[in-house]
Amino acid sequence: MIRPLFTLARVLLFWFCCAASLALFSPLTRDLPGPWPQLLSILPAVASALGLSLLFIRWEKLSLPDIGLLPGRRTLSHLLTGLLTGSVLVTFQFLVVLTGGHLKIVRSPEAGFITIGSNLLLFLLVACREEIAFRGYPLRSLDRTAGRLTAQLVVAALFIAEHVVGGMTWPGAIIGAGMGAWLFGLAALRSKGIALPIGIHTAWNFGQWAWGLKSGNGIYKVIIEKGYEARAEQLGWLGFVVAMGSAIVILYYRKDDAHERIPQC
Repeated sequence: MIRPLFTLARVLLFWFCCAASLALFSPLTRDLPGPWPQLLSILPAVASALGLSLLFIRWEKLSLPDIGLLPGRRTLSHLLTGLLTGSVLVTFQFLVVLTGGHLKIVRSPEAGFITIGSNLLLFLLVACREEIAFRGYPLRSLDRTAGRLTAQLVVAALFIAEHVVGGMTWPGAIIGAGMGAWLFGLAALRSKGIALPIGIHTAWNFGQWAWGLKSGNGIYKVIIEKGYEARAEQLGWLGFVVAMGSAIVILYYRKDDAHERIPQC
């Protein structure tokens, strides 16, 4: 009983340090033009999450393979599988929104090669930072000492809390970040690494931006007829819950990856 409590305390300290580093770097690049503020603030946040992981696994006498951060021969295939999976899920959500009608999709003229490339890089870095900070050391150390269910619940709660601090409403964070955390956590535990959840996470966020489902314009812009905004939002949530829920069920019944004797990304 004592060991899981010590692990939980270390995980909470790790989470606080990761969140503090993200909050520290964000104001430093706020006044830069274009996508640079987000890109330049997330880079040191990724580095600090990785550095903190190295520090905490040494404290807990673990290794990079123990927390799924060691690249291996299946890392690329896991990443590509994740990108494909995330693309399918977000496209399904978009198609559900389209079934409601009363909207049109137009190409955003400002979405050129640089804009698309910088946003793809941004969402990849965001996914790397969040998967290292949540599905790396915290999830795997809790899984070892407290069990899989406890690990998933604690990490999901921390993921929700960070998104609320970042401006999400509680209902939106519980459903959105909560289901996302459960899916990404299952992907990390089943594959014994973070490459698969990084791929899913990146493709999901980039796909939402590309299809115009995030605030602002992506590659496309969704123009909804006046009076049908609430209906489109409801369909968006429906598509999200069905897509995420289906992926969670599939991963739940999938066996853990047994191809590697040593856990790798």
